[in-house]
Amino acid sequence: MTTTHDRAHAPGSGHPHHDHPHDHAKPPESQPGSIGTGAPVLDIGGDIGALVLYTKEELEGLEIEVSLLTDPGRRTHTQIHQRTVNGRTFWAGVYAELQEGDYQVWWDDASCERAFTITGGAVTELDWR
Repeated sequence: MTTTHDRAHAPGSGHPHHDHPHDHAKPPESQPGSIGTGAPVLDIGGDIGALVLYTKEELEGLEIEVSLLTDPGRRTHTQIHQRTVNGRTFWAGVYAELQEGDYQVWWDDASCERAFTITGGAVTELDWR
């Protein structure tokens, strides 16, 4: 498995809500193999990759969405959770299984205009801290 790092800035002020219609893909953190707020199990390979979105503590519990640039109406979301891995505590959302391609992040029902790429068999990390 390889890891790619991509630094992003946290979205501006505003508060995320979820009152818009769209087709949800399966929420990654509720898929089999996920371990709640601990270290999730990622099932990546072939054309499936994953995203870890690191955030500040203030975003805990909020839902952040992503979508392929080519299909913005089909969004996948996850909540930001406090996690402790190898004795280190941080806040992050984990998108455990994403189809390879170019994505955008959605915040407060509007695109952040922040694109990232998912590569099959790799974990992409975005840092909003």
